[in-house]
Amino acid sequence: MERNLAIGVDIGGSHITCAAVDLVSGKILRETISEREVNNQAQACEIINKWAEALAGSLEKVPAEKVKGIGFAMPGPFDYVKGICYIRGVAKYENLYGFNISDAVSSSLEVPDDFLIRFMNDVSAFAVGEAVIGKAADYKRSMSVTLGTGLGSAFISDRIPVVDGPEVPKLGCVYHLPYKNGIADDYFSTRWFIGRYKNLTGRELKGVKELSELAASDKIVKDLFTEFANDLGVFLAPWLNRFNAEILVIGGNISHAYNLFGDIFEESLKKENCMCRVTLSELKEDAALFGSAWLLDDNFWKSVQHALPLM
Repeated sequence: MERNLAIGVDIGGSHITCAAVDLVSGKILRETISEREVNNQAQACEIINKWAEALAGSLEKVPAEKVKGIGFAMPGPFDYVKGICYIRGVAKYENLYGFNISDAVSSSLEVPDDFLIRFMNDVSAFAVGEAVIGKAADYKRSMSVTLGTGLGSAFISDRIPVVDGPEVPKLGCVYHLPYKNGIADDYFSTRWFIGRYKNLTGRELKGVKELSELAASDKIVKDLFTEFANDLGVFLAPWLNRFNAEILVIGGNISHAYNLFGDIFEESLKKENCMCRVTLSELKEDAALFGSAWLLDDNFWKSVQHALPLM
C-alpha cells in the first residue's frame, strides 16, 4: 500500500496543532486535526508527552500503513537536520534545550525504526504551504511574513526556501536586521504596539486585538498603525526588490488588523518603488501544517536539504 499520508505539525508558543495531509492530492484531512494546549514552561517530559498525545490523536484516525512520517514546523533556534532544540533566552520551551526531539517523539509514540520525523523552521513551513497550495501557488518567487509576537519571514523560489546568497539576508529572514535603535523584530511585533502605546498614554493593553478595537475612537491608536505601516513598507521594500519577489503573503495575529494599516503599507511600498503584489494569507495556520507535512514529499525533501542547516 502506498504511503501517501504525512502528519504535519505546527508548534506554537503555547499549543500544538497537527493533522494528516494527503501528499498526492495536497489536501489536509480536516477530520484528523488534533490540538492541545501546552505549558511551555513545563519540564521536557511533560511537553513531549503533550505533543505525543496530540500526534496520537491524528495518527489514530488514519491507517498506520499509509503514514510516511511526521513533519514539524518548529520555532528556532533549532537544529533542523538532527532534530535538536536549542531554544534559550526566551520564555518558552527552554526546558527542551539540548533535547533530541526526534528521538523523544519516536520513543513516546513507539513508532517503528523506519518511521520518518523531519523538521523545518515554522515560518519557512508557513511560506512553503503558501507557495504550494496558498496565495503564492501561481508565483515563482514569493516572500511570506508573519506579524505577531515577532517578525517571521521567509523567501521562496520554486517552492523552496532561499536562505543564502546575495538576494536574501543572512539566515534567509529579516527579523535580526538592524533597524532604528534596535532590530526589525523590536519594531514590527506586538510588543512594539504595546510598548509604544504605553509610552504615549501610560496605559497597558494585552495585545493588538485590544488595541485595534480602540482605533475608531482613539487617534493615538490610529496614528500607531499609520507609523507601523509606513515603517514596514520602507523596511521590506528593498528586500522584496532585491529578491524580485512577485508576491508578499502576510499572516500572523497583527494581520487581523490589516484593515487599519494595509492601504498605508501598500502605498509605502509603492513610494519605495516596490510593485510587489500584497495579499493576506487565507490558509493561516493550515499553511504551516501543510508545509511541515510536505517535508515527507520525496522531491521537496531532496530540494530543501541544503537549506535546513542554515535556518
